[in-house]
Amino acid sequence: MPSIDESKCVLVTGATAGIGRALALSIAGLPSNPKVVAAGRRMDRLGELAQSNLDTVQIDLDTDIDSLKKFVEDLVHKYPDLDTVVLCAGVQHEFDFKGEVNLAKLTSEININYTSIVAFISFIMPHFLKLAAQGQPCFIVPVTSGLGIVPAPSVLNYAASKAALRSFSTSLRVQLRETNVHILEIIPPLVESELHDAYDTTEKLSRFWMPLDEYTKITLEGLRRGDPYISAGASEDAFRRFEVEKYELAEAFQRHRETW
Repeated sequence: MPSIDESKCVLVTGATAGIGRALALSIAGLPSNPKVVAAGRRMDRLGELAQSNLDTVQIDLDTDIDSLKKFVEDLVHKYPDLDTVVLCAGVQHEFDFKGEVNLAKLTSEININYTSIVAFISFIMPHFLKLAAQGQPCFIVPVTSGLGIVPAPSVLNYAASKAALRSFSTSLRVQLRETNVHILEIIPPLVESELHDAYDTTEKLSRFWMPLDEYTKITLEGLRRGDPYISAGASEDAFRRFEVEKYELAEAFQRHRETW
């Protein structure tokens, strides 16, 4: 199974915090010594990553399609060896539908967590298919969530966005099964993160979450093995209980459809 050890150039979005930052630094330290491009919104934190010998680019994924397309085109032009994208960028909001719902915030969350990622993949795909046809394995690594399997009602829109990305990733893996472009889905459980700071839940959640260093080690090992699904803790348990047969069923459906 091809693995990230074969990657020459890796883009990590959401690299200025949490899982994204930890993975960007860890991938840069692999023995294969890939070039790592850290992407994020916050220039001060990108500057810190540049001090660690990472290339950096600024991007806000909550943007329009044309701007995102230009970003990808410029990225491929600057990094023609780019063969891996780790799509970590995401936001999480709480909504209570018994009261007034901020629909602008809800729409933004869907755009960042799902729509922009799908658009990014569509824009990078011709480049990846070209590299793959030349014999270079390429990797699309969406970061979903255990909440995309078993939702938490307080963050129902976040859970829905991750469930959508999980479904999309499963189907995309089937579509690409005869190419050299591989989908390695990261499915985190509750992990140490500042994602929860805006709603003052960090202190409570810190009693239950997996430490970031421990989670990063497990995830990097999965990426190096080329595991199609990479999870840990409660998310791994939920995946085994509810999701493990979905890929096989989706592949069977595709084979049946091709006989129509």
